[in-house]
Amino acid sequence: MSVDMNSQGSDSNEEDYDPNCEEEEEDEDPGDIEDYYDGVANDVEQQGADAFDPEEYQFTCLTYKESESTLNEHMASLAATLKVSHAVAKLVLVSFHWQISEILERHKANAAQLLVEARVQPTSSKHAMVHSSHHCAVCMQFVRKENLLSLACQHQFCRSCWEQHCTVLVKDGVGVGVSCMAQDCLLRTPEDFVFPLLPSEELKDKYRRYLFRDYVESHYQLQLCPGADCPMVIQVQEPKARRVQCNRCNEVFCFKCRQMYHAPTDCATIRKWLTKCADDSETANYISAHTKDCPKCNICIEKNGGCNHMVSMGFSLFSADFCWMCLGDWKTHGSEYYECSRYKENPDIVNQSQQAQAREALKKYLFYFERWENHNKSLQLEAQTYQRIQEKIQERVMNNLGTWIDWQYLQNAAKLLAKCRYTLQYTYPYAYYMESGPRKKLFEYQQAQLEAEIENLSWKVERADSYDRGDLENQMHIAEQRRRTLLKDFHDT
Repeated sequence: MSVDMNSQGSDSNEEDYDPNCEEEEEDEDPGDIEDYYDGVANDVEQQGADAFDPEEYQFTCLTYKESESTLNEHMASLAATLKVSHAVAKLVLVSFHWQISEILERHKANAAQLLVEARVQPTSSKHAMVHSSHHCAVCMQFVRKENLLSLACQHQFCRSCWEQHCTVLVKDGVGVGVSCMAQDCLLRTPEDFVFPLLPSEELKDKYRRYLFRDYVESHYQLQLCPGADCPMVIQVQEPKARRVQCNRCNEVFCFKCRQMYHAPTDCATIRKWLTKCADDSETANYISAHTKDCPKCNICIEKNGGCNHMVSMGFSLFSADFCWMCLGDWKTHGSEYYECSRYKENPDIVNQSQQAQAREALKKYLFYFERWENHNKSLQLEAQTYQRIQEKIQERVMNNLGTWIDWQYLQNAAKLLAKCRYTLQYTYPYAYYMESGPRKKLFEYQQAQLEAEIENLSWKVERADSYDRGDLENQMHIAEQRRRTLLKDFHDT
């Protein structure tokens, strides 16, 4: 990496559930590097035990109609078994996250209690307290018997009050959550009770979308794609915090929390980290500057690539090889000695003042945040390198200097680099919250190994013309092996 010298230092959008939405083909951006998980396997062939991929995860992308068909199939089967209406069966499924085996076990043990827990039947004691009346309990008006409506709880309200109640809730985005109006009554209203009470087709369409959203979000094997205006649903057999990608909008996310993919950090930890980064953003802003002073010549330098191995010529006769992160001599950053990624705790801090402990806590946070942010910026810079490689390959093919397949390994190297660096970025929140001890030492060692090999790969990718294909692919294999080893040992399975 050379340096430039300067003289001066989500609720989901309701439109996502359009039943008429069809999939559209999208042109792939040749400069996009978001698909770096695809197409590099042949160049990093693993052998024996190393062939295990800790991120391997089977999932299916379903359209609105496909997912609706899946839901209806479960609903119809359960309704027949429980001998209840389809609408009630859906509420039971929602209450137990569509885990049919558990529902059947509970039904076998106590069928009545199952419906009580699903909030579709009242307890016998509450049911006994209801008294017959021709007055609406909301507007207190005398109402003819045929205009009084009630759920299984027998709390009677006039049709007009029910219509207002359902209309207000649906306009507020409520689906399954529409419930009885009686105080302290938690019974849910089946959809076949609500639909006739909604005054317009527009409102009924909204209610259908909200119901679909709630059905999918309650299903332990389904997740809505978080992509903007995307109606796709991801289906898995076993829900885990794993990487999934929508085949319509190409959105990549964690199946479990629907946030950006974050291995090896778990869902709860990444939420804490992102919240902390947002809360402390102003504190951390000063370290986010793009420039630093060269440790040899003190000239302000700017990083122009993803690699952290810096070479500065400055105004001296000799070049200076140093690390962008710590500004230390690069010679100390070999594969067996990479101190940049390891934070050195102060063992005596617990005996010092609260002010000193607060400063130490801030120092620790800034250490990890700076590295987190640096790898994020490196990813952006290496995306530019990827684009240049694409252009270079295209130029060589146009000049009859080989086919696209002949130069595909250069593109794959850049994609694998992004894949490895993305994992490395998310090791820093993991390390920040990790308790000190032997396991953290092992993690930091593997993190340092991965970081060293990524920097080697980044250096070679940016100077691909100086290295033959075998050398580059060997470095790809080593980097991917380090990444898989870390995930195998520390990614929650």
